[in-house]
Amino acid sequence: MLIQAALNGSRKRSEHPAVPITPDELAHSAKQSVAAGAGAIHFHVRSADGSESLEADDVATALTAVRAAVPETPIGVSTGAWILQDAQLRHEKISRWTVLPDFASVNFKEGGAVPLATLLLSRGIEIEAGLSETAGTRLWVASGLAAASCLRVLLEPFEDTKEAALNTLSGIEKLLAASGVKIPRLLHGLNRTAWDLINEAASRGYDTRVGFEDILTLPDGTSAPGNGALVSEAVRRMQAIADSASM
Repeated sequence: MLIQAALNGSRKRSEHPAVPITPDELAHSAKQSVAAGAGAIHFHVRSADGSESLEADDVATALTAVRAAVPETPIGVSTGAWILQDAQLRHEKISRWTVLPDFASVNFKEGGAVPLATLLLSRGIEIEAGLSETAGTRLWVASGLAAASCLRVLLEPFEDTKEAALNTLSGIEKLLAASGVKIPRLLHGLNRTAWDLINEAASRGYDTRVGFEDILTLPDGTSAPGNGALVSEAVRRMQAIADSASM
């Protein structure tokens, strides 16, 4: 099972001093995460002032630094609509990228998701289809992209309790089952549900994700010193659940 390290997301240094922002920090954090057991890296590109960016130069600088640190590891970036609200301008910015990630996440509840995914695929960038609710899932299924070059689905219910998140997950998975979608599934939570959904992913045999984007603390509530420590704990949990299931 894959564990993806989500290095920073939209987090600010005020939330945790070790959130990686600069290309060098992202590279260092990626190297620690892979050493701890991560099989893929995901991050949000930042500009010089620390804000999220889709600018070609910022993407190129960050990807070049991270690739140098973890040359054998697939690397993906975010295309979230909050980075640039204008869907057409977001499309134009991404069309100008000169250094390309291996994959990119596209949130299908957001406007312009289908043409954006089509653009990325046309440039040889694989897609992680972000599904956090049923409306976006229906759109993705209806688009036909489920049968195209989608690398995996990101099952990411963002409710703040495990029960509510699993209820949303059930609705998404019913739609996937009805459509016959059989590509890999990565399940992850956010903040209060992060560790619970890592456990759930392990019990279902799904891939999962961990990192400062999703959680800032270890399961005992203490502040995580870095993404490597979060990945190490996820690896330990996934292995323990897999070992228990095999007994």
